[in-house]
Amino acid sequence: MADIEEKIVQAIPSLTKSHRYLADYVLKNPLNVVTMPIDELADAAGVSVATANRFARSLGFDGYAAFRSELVRGFEPLLTPVNHLRGNLATPTTVPEVFASVMEESVRNIEATRKRLNVKSCERAVQGILQARRVYILGLGTSAWLGGMLHHGLDSCCDHTQLLVSNGGVMHAVRCLARSGKEDMLIAIAFPRYLDDTVRLVEIAKKRKVKVMALTDSPRSPLVPFADVLLYAQTQSRYRSNCETGVLALIEALVSAVSLRTPDAIEVANRIVEHAIPWFARNRLGVIDNQPVAAQKNSRTYRKKKG
Repeated sequence: MADIEEKIVQAIPSLTKSHRYLADYVLKNPLNVVTMPIDELADAAGVSVATANRFARSLGFDGYAAFRSELVRGFEPLLTPVNHLRGNLATPTTVPEVFASVMEESVRNIEATRKRLNVKSCERAVQGILQARRVYILGLGTSAWLGGMLHHGLDSCCDHTQLLVSNGGVMHAVRCLARSGKEDMLIAIAFPRYLDDTVRLVEIAKKRKVKVMALTDSPRSPLVPFADVLLYAQTQSRYRSNCETGVLALIEALVSAVSLRTPDAIEVANRIVEHAIPWFARNRLGVIDNQPVAAQKNSRTYRKKKG
């Protein structure tokens, strides 16, 4: 859609009055135009069918059919989940069948993700994180919580990670990246439907000579041209735009590999456990984190609550 939108905007100064009616309608109602035959578009814009065809040719297409096909391709990532939902609703199924289907789908995605792992990419990903001065993590839209999971995992073994999502929105990320440099790494997470803001922020990072790691779905991803390290996860889903199970497995694997390569991983883990003991919930059997409370009393960090 972005390419056609740009063509239309650039062509507006040279368009005839009737062509401008069409341009205005398409820019305001692109999703409607995707489903419209030429006569419906002409009627909606108040022009003739011949004018609609000439409008398409003025943009460099052979005719309206070619114009609409290109428009459909631009919206395909947005329309796919809707089409899947329509197909699923047309096929009667039970709730247990949906549960089983989604779990089988998750298993397939994890296995496909495992098979796509590249040994060199995995090594470069881990080394890049460990050697970076700062590791920025970027996930926007539906990838925001995936970024949060990655940050949560890495934060337990690395003290130089920063999540580029806050109440400041995209401008907060811009300010952070403005201070970045060649010693830093940006981990960008993006899956269909990709967001332009993610790509723009990655472009800023590349201009700052930041090393970019991309967690994405395929070589067609807009992040690929900017990435120094690529890790792919399969996200196919019958019911939603993406199934994130494969991505979560990839994040778990990355975090585990980094923690195993961290020089003082055991010391860090021990410090976290020692300081966290007072916050562990006690169940009715007097157990904290699978250990009897009595055993915990011997810890120098144990604090008995009074009255």
